[in-house]
Amino acid sequence: MYDVIIIGSGPAGLTAAIYTTRANLKTLIIAGGKWGGQLMLTTLVENYPGFPDGIQGPDLMIAMRKQAERFGTQIVEEDFIEGDFSKLPLTVKTGSNTYSGKTVIIATGADTKWLGAPGEKEKIGRGVSSCAPCDAAFFRNLDVIVVGGGDSAMEESTVLSKFATSVTVVYRGETLRASQIMQERAKKNPKIKFLYNNEVVEILGEEKVTGVKIKNNKTNEETQMPINGVFVAIGHMPNTRSFKGVDLDEQGFVKVYDHTKTNLDRVYVAGDVHDAHYKQAVTAAGFGCMAALEVEKFLREQD
Repeated sequence: MYDVIIIGSGPAGLTAAIYTTRANLKTLIIAGGKWGGQLMLTTLVENYPGFPDGIQGPDLMIAMRKQAERFGTQIVEEDFIEGDFSKLPLTVKTGSNTYSGKTVIIATGADTKWLGAPGEKEKIGRGVSSCAPCDAAFFRNLDVIVVGGGDSAMEESTVLSKFATSVTVVYRGETLRASQIMQERAKKNPKIKFLYNNEVVEILGEEKVTGVKIKNNKTNEETQMPINGVFVAIGHMPNTRSFKGVDLDEQGFVKVYDHTKTNLDRVYVAGDVHDAHYKQAVTAAGFGCMAALEVEKFLREQD
């Protein structure tokens, strides 16, 4: 019987575990077959506090994991299948085991929606990104594109315009989906241009991005555009598909009630799985801390 079972092993889950184990709570992390979250797919992280020269994403996650394990966190690299949170003990099933706990913290994160175009996957971190606040500074005085037409794409473009020489928004539709105020802000920016009715069908380059192949979806004409960076801003998919009985919003993110509580008793949430707004490693870690403190308070009151 664990005091707390944490599902997910990104910054939110590992930070939560550091706090719960230091509070002498028996803690299990269901880390997944691929542990560590989105930072395992990034290269240099320059905006996480405490690293003035930056740190590689995987190195940051390894350090967090070691810290959690140092205090006694048990970590299993198994994929979460389903959970029964309707009665005590709460049970969590993986492909090979069932675990029981008094509380659960959902910290399964969210996955970037990628284009799926040839050349994209292997260039993530080498010219392909999904986070302008994370990576914009690497594209100082370079030309970049942003793929998408919603508020996120407008926000990414605005951030990038502070560093890049030019930003081209490539959108497959005729009119943007973004709110009017976000559109106006981007359109007033002299560095931001717009290319409608076009889709990125291939990302070019060997070691890094050197250009994209785009297709006009009205004429089917394909052209090549030399470019240094591709920012994908077509949304995130929260990892909530396996949770039964947990309230989700219209986008599929976990709904939060009273700090980090879900609608289910003894079930808490932390990180990008509920945070559709910030989506940063440091905020995920902050939410992990909050959830752990709420769990500790709850169990102390129960005892």
